[in-house]
Amino acid sequence: MSDDPSGETTSKRPLTTAGVVIRLGAIGVAVLCVAGAFAYTGGWLSPRRLTEDRMLAAFTDAEGLHPGFRRNHAKGVCVSGWFDANGQAVSFSTATVFKPGRTAIVGRFGLSGANPFQADQPAIVRSMAVKFLLPGAGEWRIAMNNEAVFGVNSAQGFRDQVLASIPDPATGKPDPAKVKAFMAAHPETVRAMAVIKQSPPSQGFADSTFNSLNAFRLVNAAGASIPVRWATVPMQPFAAESAARSASNDENYLFDDLIQQIHQHPLRWRLMITIGQPGDPTDDATLPWPADRQQINAGTVTIDEVSSEDTGPCAYVNYDPLVLPSGIAPSDDPLLSARSAAYSRSFTLRAGEEAEKPPSAITRQDVQAGGKS
Repeated sequence: MSDDPSGETTSKRPLTTAGVVIRLGAIGVAVLCVAGAFAYTGGWLSPRRLTEDRMLAAFTDAEGLHPGFRRNHAKGVCVSGWFDANGQAVSFSTATVFKPGRTAIVGRFGLSGANPFQADQPAIVRSMAVKFLLPGAGEWRIAMNNEAVFGVNSAQGFRDQVLASIPDPATGKPDPAKVKAFMAAHPETVRAMAVIKQSPPSQGFADSTFNSLNAFRLVNAAGASIPVRWATVPMQPFAAESAARSASNDENYLFDDLIQQIHQHPLRWRLMITIGQPGDPTDDATLPWPADRQQINAGTVTIDEVSSEDTGPCAYVNYDPLVLPSGIAPSDDPLLSARSAAYSRSFTLRAGEEAEKPPSAITRQDVQAGGKS
């Protein structure tokens, strides 16, 4: 005799042959369902479905395979410092990172693209990623770009854009016909480019504003949530990019300047949180929010150390934007899950290629010397 979960007493009866067949059949169906789910996730049952591997293969098609490096934003350096929260965001979120106090951070500055040895250029998208080391086992990871909005609003659009940008071997530049076809198929990109062009690039990493691009949600103690976007806004004065700097012979001039500045004094950014209102798009990163939205200064990010990725603390960090602490939640933006999946796959691939990885473009010696320039 035994008690079932409902509390009623039942008797164990031997299974008949028919019962055994039914049980085994049910198990078989369950196994097939699970296998089918994994096959669908891997794209095996739908060859045309966009998977993480197909997405990352686009970067390889565009700029070649560079074992051991990130599949995007491959060129970069590690940085570290701290975040001083001032408490102004506490009423909007229960996340401990916003409570007054100091939190250690491990960050990374990088350039978009799969080539870790590309020459620095002002038009290349710059990135700033930060990992907040919260008390206990908690973490918050953010990955931001220096553009005001994202150029696409879907994973498929991103892949299409990468493929359309592949240089023609004969000219060394993207095929105008392919770019035109991409733009025609993605009017959201045309609109986004118009917004991006309104903010020309600054002189370097230190005076760049970096934006979350995607929307998130802050959750307060009452369980109420609001849509937000955030940005790190430099406390260093803005200086426009000059043609002479980008035309110099220093292929790492952006990183060399960053290294020199950090060696001279800490660099600081304000963490600004923009509060969305009903009707503000949260599922389309190509659309800006109105400029009059409320902004909260949540505190100051300070960077005081820099190191090569070859030996730095960011080398094995996957800056997955969905690694969020309690009090911060994802929005309905489909790009978030796509970015998370692609970052995870990129991390797995490069971890398996560690033995093949050559030294980074910015070496330990470069950092110790304060940059080459």
